[in-house]
Amino acid sequence: MDHFPIFLSTKGQRIVLSGGGEAALAKLRLLMKSQAKISVYAADPAPELVQWAEAGRITLHKRALRLGDVLCAKLFYAADEDAIEDARTAAIARAEGALVNIVDNLHDSAFITPAIVDRDPVTIAIGTEGAAPVLARAIKADLEERLPATLGTLARIGKGFRKMADALPFGRPRRDFWRDYYFNAGPRAVADGEAAVGEALDTLLADHLTRAARAGHIAFVGGGPGDPELLTLKARRALDEADVVIYDRLISPEILELARREALMIDVGKEGFGPSTSQETINDLLVEHAQNGAQVVRLKSGDATVFGRLDEEIDAVDAHNIGWHIVPGITSASAAVAAIGQSLTKRNRNASVRFLTGHDMKGFADHDWATLARPGEVAAIYMGKKSARFIQGRLIMHGADRTTPVTVIENASRPEQRILETTLGRLPVDLTDADMNGPALTFYGLAPRAAALASTEILQEEMA
Repeated sequence: MDHFPIFLSTKGQRIVLSGGGEAALAKLRLLMKSQAKISVYAADPAPELVQWAEAGRITLHKRALRLGDVLCAKLFYAADEDAIEDARTAAIARAEGALVNIVDNLHDSAFITPAIVDRDPVTIAIGTEGAAPVLARAIKADLEERLPATLGTLARIGKGFRKMADALPFGRPRRDFWRDYYFNAGPRAVADGEAAVGEALDTLLADHLTRAARAGHIAFVGGGPGDPELLTLKARRALDEADVVIYDRLISPEILELARREALMIDVGKEGFGPSTSQETINDLLVEHAQNGAQVVRLKSGDATVFGRLDEEIDAVDAHNIGWHIVPGITSASAAVAAIGQSLTKRNRNASVRFLTGHDMKGFADHDWATLARPGEVAAIYMGKKSARFIQGRLIMHGADRTTPVTVIENASRPEQRILETTLGRLPVDLTDADMNGPALTFYGLAPRAAALASTEILQEEMA
């Protein structure tokens, strides 16, 4: 990001604005929500500015800005709607130590003012780096509809109760209390007035003070194929509540960003045929953090129940009587088959589909290759790039047609997704030429549908 979002304390501080027209009015409507001391310089001020000055909301100087006018100000807005005058006043403000914003001039501004959803004291700032103000306003409108007007009341009452809540142990006990207040007890009581909310807080605190500490627990969460929009609501809730997140190598950065900022993030990535965290180490980490009372998310790519060594980890935590549950995720095969516009099964073609892993070469040797080699069969092969020649050899040995379609999808569902359309006979050669470095899923027996070909980048075209 080019602009780092912060909330600046403006209570009692000076903010200076130069300008008296529509741009100045728009900025001041927002600035007057603060408790800052606002000075406005305008030789020809709009009537609203005069009214606000008479009401004591701003200090109005009916002249152009001069040297010395911005001294001790925190922020300065150049809103004269004239490039030459804005440049002049901005130069004065910079020299006198203020942060400068020039309206509609992102390049020369030291900061930008976001769109704001105001549920005082709850404030939500929305920024687009100045690139899409219309989008920012649309997001603001959406949030305005979603957030109840009572949210500010709950936050204001809760703010006054914070010292009382400090009687709870730091960390999860306090978070559980406040979650219970904001999402359960508080909203139920607010309709009966502020007094009822205060009583609800007292009752809730007494209840939480007598509660036993929550036992450590593990959520085995499927992180999906990488697109954060394919993450389930239940998975997002688990990430939001986690004290510790133990995640795999293929989890996308966008999904990791959804975890609570205070959560301990532990990378236990495994790379096929490369450096890896041992399964024993992963098991030990799960047990250690859960026994210390943490709410742990074991975040696995795709669906945790598909080639995720889930049973080994469950056995390890069961041995220590640690509670756990599974949150299903969208497996890579589902995302990949959607990318090529196909379905995993089709009437009069295949009534079943096989999920194979190319990582386990010994297991590969035990597959029923003769059945898979028959016309119309479909298989989704995970981690199959390095075993492509082995797959080809086994299938051809058992009578598979060399022209059987094969499709390889790299980084399924992600922005950098690539699709290779090939055949069984050409699979190893085309894979080598494609130089795929990301995680890939191979479909034996499926080619991209024509509609998918028109809208998706196909590696075969690149290689031609």
